[in-house]
Amino acid sequence: MGPVDRLGAFLTDIVEHTGPFAPVVLFSASFVEYVFPPFPGDTIVVLGAWYAAHGAISWPAAFVAVTLGAVVGAWLDWQLGRSIAPALAARAALRGPLDAARLARFESAYRRWGGLVLVANRFLPGIRAFLFIAAGAAGIPLGKVLLLGALSAALWNALLLGLGALIARNLAELSAILDRYTSAAWIAMGLVATALLARAALRRRRASR
Repeated sequence: MGPVDRLGAFLTDIVEHTGPFAPVVLFSASFVEYVFPPFPGDTIVVLGAWYAAHGAISWPAAFVAVTLGAVVGAWLDWQLGRSIAPALAARAALRGPLDAARLARFESAYRRWGGLVLVANRFLPGIRAFLFIAAGAAGIPLGKVLLLGALSAALWNALLLGLGALIARNLAELSAILDRYTSAAWIAMGLVATALLARAALRRRRASR
């Protein structure tokens, strides 16, 4: 078991045995996942959803904790993206007009379509932090980013709480549902990425001709 898994197991134990402090742990887990993507934040949130749905901890407190943790994490990611934007622009300019034009196209496209990506971010495992860093680098207004991030987190957390209350018969079953969803989401994102790369390659090939 690696250090990240050990930390996750430690926090899981806290959520399970210390009800009054569970919302603080849930907030921390949700926040850290946005700052350090390898951290198994969803596992902690699922555990909190289960205990909230079954009355071991306060449902509103659990919901607010995990949603607020996501928003604060998104804020920090946006700040990071905003801080590195000048360095990215300077580096692209040094590499030549082509790289500068590519960066400008990315920023323009992200400002146009980034809202949809941010609304979906909480449903996309493993890449959430990078989406908010990109939003900061692309200059998407912070208020819009936090609003969309909060909406996405609220929908995701409500879904987990609903699964815990209405569908899953035990914690292991709820975790299994999340694992299956995560695997399907990774496959779907891989297919989309492959299609986008193939489309870009085809465009370059046509341009070269």
